[in-house]
Amino acid sequence: MHPVEARPAIGTSRRPRRALPALCATQITSWGIVYYAFPVLNPKITAATGWSSGATTGAFSLALLVSAFAGIRVGRIIDHHGPRTVMTTGSVLGTASLLTLAVAPNLLVFFAGWLLAGMAMASTFYQPAFAALTRWWAPDHVRALTIVTLAGGLASTVFAPATAALADHLSWRATYAVLALILAAVTIPTHALALNAPWPAAPPNAAHDKWSADTAARSRPFWMLACALTLSAAAVYAVVVALVPLLLQRGYSSGQAAWALGLGGAGQTLGRTAYAALARRTRPAARTAVLIALGGVTTGALAAVSGPYSLLVVLSMAAGMVRGNLTLLQATAVTDRWGTSHYGHLSGLLAAPTGIAAALAPFAGATLAMMIGGYARLFGALAILSGLAALGALWTTPHHVRRKAETVRTASDTA
Repeated sequence: MHPVEARPAIGTSRRPRRALPALCATQITSWGIVYYAFPVLNPKITAATGWSSGATTGAFSLALLVSAFAGIRVGRIIDHHGPRTVMTTGSVLGTASLLTLAVAPNLLVFFAGWLLAGMAMASTFYQPAFAALTRWWAPDHVRALTIVTLAGGLASTVFAPATAALADHLSWRATYAVLALILAAVTIPTHALALNAPWPAAPPNAAHDKWSADTAARSRPFWMLACALTLSAAAVYAVVVALVPLLLQRGYSSGQAAWALGLGGAGQTLGRTAYAALARRTRPAARTAVLIALGGVTTGALAAVSGPYSLLVVLSMAAGMVRGNLTLLQATAVTDRWGTSHYGHLSGLLAAPTGIAAALAPFAGATLAMMIGGYARLFGALAILSGLAALGALWTTPHHVRRKAETVRTASDTA
């Protein structure tokens, strides 16, 4: 496959208008079926097969790890060729993975199905969609990214209950087969037909022209950014999984714990609506540090406050609002610092360690909670981890961005 001939960056009037609603629909469907159906079906899988929950969850974690590593290569391909082939192929792989799970006679085949699912995640989830919208919509890409993440936030709302309803009437295998057909019907033709617009060259930006992808990836600001986002992701994903056992340890019912977690998800969607305004008013490093620090503050508050229940729900929603902003923060971290020329490659490099942290955090968090005496202490430790990440985020401004800011400030003082 050879890179397409570079074309001039397209303006607002030439943006592929079908792409944004199409990606909204496919993000809801892909996340809802490939990711969120598993937590709903896992109890039925283990009950019907006799496989341990640890083994089936390990297979799911394998998919997340595969997705993290494959995302680097996917980002490179999209930079050169656009999203259409990658995301269409990913939809085919996602369908094949679900059908493999549906017929898996043993754990080996079950793991193979999740390996395919990991490739599908790397090719169809947020990272490739972000790469497409960043190139097509720049410089107004924050608005497009916000819209697609707002849609993606509905994935669990739509497909968790839908999966549960199917599983009430069908076996888990038949449920996965039906979900595979839905995934194929919605995402394969949508990616193939709606993402066929010309792939434009990155908009010219003299401040970033001298930065190759390799130069940026080897720079200290990039490594500091990767470390900050990885530590933050470890804390955030551990909190999401550990919130229910924290509330159960404090004597709340499983229903109350589930509602607190669910309303936290609603806060996540709400929080994303504020990111564009935040981005206009803050600089990248400061914005990164503040949002990660706020994640630590909400985590520390959940560690310190044991009630009343209504206050815990408010804190869960506040934590969700921060998580929603952190998703968009990572989506814009590369363009804020190094432009759009190598967005797919650099964002893939950033997503790899954060994806690994997301895959390992639930197990690491549960283990640490047992070691240090409970989930309240775990939340305290995670708050400290977020604080360290926030400090590291202050050192994520590249030299050329810092010099430009100093030049602007000097000119303003002179005037």
